[in-house]
Amino acid sequence: MKELEKQYKKILSDYMIDKTEKNLYIGQNFIRQLIKKNVSPEDVVSIHKNAIAQIFPDRIKEVQSAYDFLIEVMVHYGMAHREHQSLLQKQAEFEIEMNIATNIQKTLLKTVIPQLSSVDIGMISIPIRKMNGDYVHFLQDQEDYLSVAVTDVVGKGVPAALCMSMVKFGLETLEYAYKDPSYVLEVINRVIEKGVDDSMFVSMFYGCLDIQNSIFSYASAGHEPALHYRANENTFYSLEAKGLLLGVLPEIKYSYNKISLKEQDIVIIMTDGVTEFRAHDDVNSREMITSLIAEHKHQSAQQLCNLLHKEIERIQDFKLSDDFSVVIIKKK
Repeated sequence: MKELEKQYKKILSDYMIDKTEKNLYIGQNFIRQLIKKNVSPEDVVSIHKNAIAQIFPDRIKEVQSAYDFLIEVMVHYGMAHREHQSLLQKQAEFEIEMNIATNIQKTLLKTVIPQLSSVDIGMISIPIRKMNGDYVHFLQDQEDYLSVAVTDVVGKGVPAALCMSMVKFGLETLEYAYKDPSYVLEVINRVIEKGVDDSMFVSMFYGCLDIQNSIFSYASAGHEPALHYRANENTFYSLEAKGLLLGVLPEIKYSYNKISLKEQDIVIIMTDGVTEFRAHDDVNSREMITSLIAEHKHQSAQQLCNLLHKEIERIQDFKLSDDFSVVIIKKK
């Protein structure tokens, strides 16, 4: 420290005499030296005070108390600054970890929309944060059966992503039993109840379309009701199905319902991010959705999904309040 004080006194003395850009440049280089040696802000003030006392011994008494005050202030500033820098470093590390987790989630939970000759399928799923709390899973048996699970975790971030991974694993184990919506929900419920924290619950709408017979079977575990547009009546019906959220109790039974799909009929399955406008209580979301679908029913399923997303974004001033997921199935 004595050597640093000696150097600083020389730099300061030269500046007081010459006041040139060169003197300032030398001072800036000296600051870099202080940083490398991890000299605290309060020690820098102390070095300056000591240099002033030696250069102007007759005048230091006039500012002694001011320097003492500044040193005390810088002690607290230094501590706050170091804490702030530590938090910034942790935040940067967290961002890196979140980016890695997000990429892993996208890879693990990647959804491929089935391409079928007699059914048009559209899907969109957009998270409001980096990690998605919604998940859409398709199962397809050539041109015979199509199943879809639309899932919403009560929670966000990494825990929700881990929970979604369990849901996907459970659904994939049901490769030969996916045609029964009740059984599917009961199995997934047991998987989640055993493996997920008690504070986390999952809602799911599960539907299975018998393509050859045009029968759509569906069940729900506390999920937003789907909508069925009957083209020959130009009317929408709510696909209500009662069922407890997944992960609440181990041995819950779920019932299922069936509907017949005719030509140009449409099924709209969504999460509550599509229907809940938290900042716009005056908007009837389901009426808006049905009006939009009815007006543009001639468009493809994917186009309808995109239109729905754009309209709801517009209503919410382009600030969605929750993860947004919708699946549209249209009978050709």
